[in-house]
Amino acid sequence: MFIDLRSDTVTQPTPAMREAMANAPVGDDVYGDDPTINQLEKLACEILGKEAALFVPSGTFGNQVAIMTHTKRGDEILVGDACHILMHEVGAAAVLSGVQVRTFPVVGNNIDVQKLAGMLRGDDIHFPDTGLICMENAQSSGQVVQLSNMQAIYELAHDHDIPVHLDGARLFNAALALGVNAKEIAQFSDSVNVCLSKGLCAPVGSLLLGTESFIKKARKNRKLMGGGLRQAGILAAAGIIALTDMVDRLESDHQNARYLANRLEEIESCVVQRDRLDINMVFFTLAESVITETELVNGLLQKNIKISGQENGEYRFVTNNDITSDDIDLTIDTMKGLVSRFS
Repeated sequence: MFIDLRSDTVTQPTPAMREAMANAPVGDDVYGDDPTINQLEKLACEILGKEAALFVPSGTFGNQVAIMTHTKRGDEILVGDACHILMHEVGAAAVLSGVQVRTFPVVGNNIDVQKLAGMLRGDDIHFPDTGLICMENAQSSGQVVQLSNMQAIYELAHDHDIPVHLDGARLFNAALALGVNAKEIAQFSDSVNVCLSKGLCAPVGSLLLGTESFIKKARKNRKLMGGGLRQAGILAAAGIIALTDMVDRLESDHQNARYLANRLEEIESCVVQRDRLDINMVFFTLAESVITETELVNGLLQKNIKISGQENGEYRFVTNNDITSDDIDLTIDTMKGLVSRFS
């Protein structure tokens, strides 16, 4: 068995999920007659306060079908300067939707509404149309955006007849951090993508939600992108448990992240980014003079502990359902041993 801190995408489905998947009634979702898919989509609408929902294979798929559905080719979309859509979706917006991506600055957990307003395109023959604004909450940085900031952006967009898409891959983590219901976050978007396969432990899948007319169009785009999954109720069964049983336990992941941050600071030269500890992610730096990336990653792997290498000079550890405080203690003790060995 491995201790896996690379992401909360690595979680194993729970025994209850496996049982539900084995016994799920199914139909053909492309025809709209898979009862378990329909149950999941209805449940998601009730939880997030949207008219309609669509099951999709992944968070990236959900974001990209949303972009395709909201925009026309040649539009410009505005996204945060370090968001998942920009940094970790393989340039898909350009390839699939033919849109131009332009970034607005995100400083900490705040989006400058005035700067964003100045980026909206006017009616000029030389300009692309601003087709979509994308927000992210929780952010890839590990921080959450305040509701007042989201509301200001949503109102700005609607004043200019521009739709807003919310990448809510970890929406329920953000809701926990803000102390609000997830529906209160989702209200400031025209569409929202929510992942079931991260901290909520479902093995596959995300949900895209919006108005009935939007989802009807998105359903056709899902088919275009190869996302019609037929008897997908087997997967949806796990998604239902993710939404009904796994949201409340996210507090444990957040507590473990704070515990992990405290223990990491026991290591020489380890600097934890405390201002980005809103959810279940811990970002930190560790000087190469103390231990190199290769020594740390390979040394931990030899002890059955999986971590990712650095990105932009930082490490990221992510707590999840399969990580306990004992796992954290073992990881830190192993890191201390490696630092002592290589320094």
